[in-house]
Amino acid sequence: QVQLVESGGGLVQAGGSLRLSCAASGRTFSRYGMGWFRQAPGKEREFVAAISWSGGSTSYADSVKGRFTISRDNAKNTVYLQMNSLKPDDTAVYYCAAERGRGSSYYYAYDYWGQGTQVTVSS
Repeated sequence: QVQLVESGGGLVQAGGSLRLSCAASGRTFSRYGMGWFRQAPGKEREFVAAISWSGGSTSYADSVKGRFTISRDNAKNTVYLQMNSLKPDDTAVYYCAAERGRGSSYYYAYDYWGQGTQVTVSS
Protein backbone atom coordinates (compact mmCIF):
# COMPACT_ATOMS: atom_id res chain seq x y z
CA GLN A 1 0.00 0.00 0.00
CA VAL A 2 1.30 3.44 -0.95
CA GLN A 3 -0.22 6.74 0.11
CA LEU A 4 0.61 9.85 -1.89
CA VAL A 5 0.26 13.49 -0.84
CA GLU A 6 0.88 16.31 -3.32
CA SER A 7 1.85 19.86 -2.39
CA GLY A 8 3.24 22.99 -4.00
CA GLY A 9 0.32 24.06 -6.14
CA GLY A 10 -0.92 27.62 -6.26
CA LEU A 11 -1.58 30.70 -8.36
CA VAL A 12 1.18 31.97 -10.62
CA GLN A 13 1.44 34.38 -13.53
CA ALA A 14 2.19 33.18 -17.01
CA GLY A 15 5.91 32.69 -17.45
CA GLY A 16 6.39 31.85 -13.80
CA SER A 17 7.50 28.65 -12.09
CA LEU A 18 6.22 26.21 -9.50
CA ARG A 19 7.62 23.03 -8.02
CA LEU A 20 5.20 20.31 -7.06
CA SER A 21 6.13 17.66 -4.54
CA CYS A 22 4.58 14.27 -3.92
CA ALA A 23 5.42 12.59 -0.64
CA ALA A 24 4.89 8.84 -0.46
CA SER A 25 4.41 6.61 2.53
CA GLY A 26 5.76 3.10 2.76
CA ARG A 27 9.19 1.52 2.57
CA THR A 28 8.84 0.31 -1.01
CA PHE A 29 8.68 3.70 -2.72
CA SER A 30 11.90 3.02 -4.61
CA ARG A 31 10.25 0.04 -6.35
CA TYR A 32 7.58 2.16 -8.02
CA GLY A 33 7.55 4.08 -11.23
CA MET A 34 5.98 7.48 -10.62
CA GLY A 35 3.90 9.73 -12.82
CA TRP A 36 2.29 13.14 -12.86
CA PHE A 37 -1.06 13.66 -14.53
CA ARG A 38 -3.34 16.66 -14.72
CA GLN A 39 -7.02 17.34 -15.27
CA ALA A 40 -8.54 20.65 -16.28
CA PRO A 41 -12.26 21.41 -15.85
CA GLY A 42 -14.31 19.65 -18.49
CA LYS A 43 -11.32 17.74 -19.82
CA GLU A 44 -10.00 14.22 -19.41
CA ARG A 45 -7.06 13.43 -17.20
CA GLU A 46 -3.87 13.65 -19.22
CA PHE A 47 -0.33 12.44 -18.82
CA VAL A 48 2.32 15.01 -17.92
CA ALA A 49 5.52 13.18 -16.97
CA ALA A 50 6.81 9.89 -15.59
CA ILE A 51 10.00 8.57 -14.02
CA SER A 52 11.31 5.06 -13.49
CA TRP A 53 11.97 3.59 -10.07
CA SER A 54 15.68 4.44 -10.29
CA GLY A 55 15.19 7.86 -11.84
CA GLY A 56 17.22 6.78 -14.83
CA SER A 57 14.37 7.01 -17.30
CA THR A 58 11.93 9.87 -17.76
CA SER A 59 9.22 10.72 -20.26
CA TYR A 60 7.12 13.80 -20.94
CA ALA A 61 4.03 14.88 -22.78
CA ASP A 62 4.89 16.95 -25.84
CA SER A 63 3.00 19.89 -24.37
CA VAL A 64 5.40 20.19 -21.42
CA LYS A 65 8.66 18.94 -22.89
CA GLY A 66 11.45 21.43 -22.33
CA ARG A 67 9.48 23.29 -19.65
CA PHE A 68 8.79 20.65 -16.98
CA THR A 69 11.25 18.34 -15.23
CA ILE A 70 10.37 15.29 -13.18
CA SER A 71 12.78 13.99 -10.56
CA ARG A 72 12.75 11.84 -7.46
CA ASP A 73 14.62 11.40 -4.21
CA ASN A 74 14.17 7.84 -3.01
CA ALA A 75 15.84 8.63 0.32
CA LYS A 76 13.05 11.14 0.99
CA ASN A 77 10.25 9.10 -0.63
CA THR A 78 9.42 12.11 -2.77
CA VAL A 79 8.91 12.84 -6.44
CA TYR A 80 9.01 16.37 -7.83
CA LEU A 81 7.71 18.22 -10.83
CA GLN A 82 9.55 21.43 -11.63
CA MET A 83 7.36 23.57 -13.88
CA ASN A 84 8.89 26.52 -15.69
CA SER A 85 7.55 28.94 -18.31
CA LEU A 86 4.03 28.20 -17.19
CA LYS A 87 1.13 28.96 -19.50
CA PRO A 88 -2.59 29.47 -18.81
CA ASP A 89 -3.18 26.12 -20.56
CA ASP A 90 -1.24 24.45 -17.74
CA THR A 91 -4.05 25.31 -15.33
CA ALA A 92 -5.36 22.06 -13.86
CA VAL A 93 -5.43 19.82 -10.84
CA TYR A 94 -2.16 17.91 -10.80
CA TYR A 95 -2.02 14.34 -9.50
CA CYS A 96 0.90 12.09 -8.75
CA ALA A 97 0.57 8.35 -9.09
CA ALA A 98 2.57 5.19 -8.45
CA GLU A 99 2.81 1.98 -10.45
CA ARG A 100 4.90 -1.20 -10.28
CA GLY A 101 6.73 -0.51 -13.47
CA ARG A 102 9.02 1.90 -15.21
CA GLY A 103 6.65 4.85 -15.18
CA SER A 104 3.89 4.63 -17.77
CA SER A 105 2.17 7.38 -19.72
CA TYR A 106 -1.17 5.52 -19.37
CA TYR A 107 -3.29 6.43 -16.37
CA TYR A 108 -4.77 2.92 -16.09
CA ALA A 109 -1.31 1.48 -15.37
CA TYR A 110 -1.19 3.25 -12.02
CA ASP A 111 -2.26 1.62 -8.79
CA TYR A 112 -2.12 4.53 -6.36
CA TRP A 113 -3.12 8.18 -6.67
CA GLY A 114 -2.81 11.29 -4.58
CA GLN A 115 -5.63 13.71 -3.91
CA GLY A 116 -4.32 16.34 -6.30
CA THR A 117 -3.07 19.91 -6.01
CA GLN A 118 -4.48 22.88 -7.91
CA VAL A 119 -2.25 24.86 -10.25
CA THR A 120 -3.67 28.07 -11.69
CA VAL A 121 -1.76 30.14 -14.24
CA SER A 122 -3.07 33.63 -14.90
CA SER A 123 -2.50 35.45 -18.17
